[in-house]
Amino acid sequence: MRVLFIGGTGTISSAITRLMAAMPRFELYLLNRGTHADEVPDGVHTIQADIADEAAVARLLDGMSFDCVCDFIAFVPEQVERDFRLFHGRTQQFMYISSASAYAKPAANYIINEGTSLANPYWQYSRDKIACEEQLMCYYREQGFPITIIRPSHTYCERSVPVSVHGRMGSWQVLKRMLEGKQVIVHGDGQSLWTLTYNEDFARGFIGLIGNPHAIGEVFQIMADETLTWNQIYRTLADALGVEYRPYYVASEYIDAVAPEGYDMMGNLIGDKAVSVVFDCSKLRRAVPDFTTHVCYAEGCRRAVAHILAHPELQVPDPVFDQWCDRLIVTLEDAKAKMK
Repeated sequence: MRVLFIGGTGTISSAITRLMAAMPRFELYLLNRGTHADEVPDGVHTIQADIADEAAVARLLDGMSFDCVCDFIAFVPEQVERDFRLFHGRTQQFMYISSASAYAKPAANYIINEGTSLANPYWQYSRDKIACEEQLMCYYREQGFPITIIRPSHTYCERSVPVSVHGRMGSWQVLKRMLEGKQVIVHGDGQSLWTLTYNEDFARGFIGLIGNPHAIGEVFQIMADETLTWNQIYRTLADALGVEYRPYYVASEYIDAVAPEGYDMMGNLIGDKAVSVVFDCSKLRRAVPDFTTHVCYAEGCRRAVAHILAHPELQVPDPVFDQWCDRLIVTLEDAKAKMK
């Protein structure tokens, strides 16, 4: 099967690329700007281009067709409209990566499946993903564009650990605070439920949908079965670091109210991570009967911590976030003291 990935080296797609590169039944192409060319496995073809340059991409793809095209980096409707122009009549399947954050907030039911309604008044990112899905479904119904929509939840890899409250530079500063014995900001009381999926496990479900006749015109969510509280997630991280878990609990609404300018804590928390959810992936298992997850969070967390500690380039400091955490804790502790 000839498959084209738009992207192919990100958190979600990199594991799929690695697994497919080792499968003789796939001839894999990556279309991206080549910024992570050193990470592309042997045997994978690369087409270096910026997908935003539609005319240039059309020239490079002239005469080519694919069994499947997968877009990992489309976020707004204009981008899927471009994809339709480029690939209508050129592929037997078009797979779009949406987001489980698109599901209705507040949640009507904590158990989520593909039939759960879509609405997120708190996060523009999620509303844009919903709009992309609606546009693609319109293309499928009206013009036969062979779409498959994928909704991942919180997928992670060895380059970063999952945390709910972090700065613009990623998760390292949270790890650094733990290593320094500082308290870490945790939303609410840490008891809301969350699902984490290691990218290799996501890849297994995703690959099973490529060329799958049951996938055309359908939506699938792909994530692990393991459901954890945020306290369990952070405590597991502390254990992997060999330190004490020292949480400082703050209401999500207050975190958003005092967050540094440009931080979207409203969307990140109230529109996503602060809402307890449990995902029902029975639809995926009907379409891909041999799908199973292999990496529990404790194992995935250990892998990520070991990899990050061994790679200084991933240890990107974030003093703005660190100082904000310190000020927030001092402010709230002062307020508590005055109330006594």
